[in-house]
Amino acid sequence: MDSQAFTLFHVALSLIAIVSGLVVHYGLLTATRMNSPTLLFLATSIATSATGFFFHREQILPSHIVGAIALAVLLVTTVALYVYHLRGPWRAAYVVGAVVSLYLNMFVLVAQAFLKIPSLHQLAPKGSEPTFVLAQGALLVLFIVVGTSAFKRFRPSLA
Repeated sequence: MDSQAFTLFHVALSLIAIVSGLVVHYGLLTATRMNSPTLLFLATSIATSATGFFFHREQILPSHIVGAIALAVLLVTTVALYVYHLRGPWRAAYVVGAVVSLYLNMFVLVAQAFLKIPSLHQLAPKGSEPTFVLAQGALLVLFIVVGTSAFKRFRPSLA
């Protein structure tokens, strides 16, 4: 697969992970288990993080660190759901992991938007300007609020 095709594949996985993650988070907020979207979210999030390591780079970049963190979080999240079936403390591990996983996907989406969209790139060419920090900070606050609400509401039946 050539570099452009691989990049498109990686981006497609990322977008599928984000959209399916939004569906899963709706389920968390409404205390509804969504089995198929959850499997899709976890699988594409894992694939997105894993494929990110196949882009040739001479040094470790922040994207590699985010990818490694995402894979560790996704491992715990997947084990909580499919091995421990959300019993006991594993419900919390699953909810926190799902929220953090989608947050990391969205964090990268915002970072990529500032890199690739010319009007955003003009506002924050280095990625450390107040506009970029404000956007990422607002995203973090949103996920803290959503995550807290999901943690309180999501109590799936074990049947």
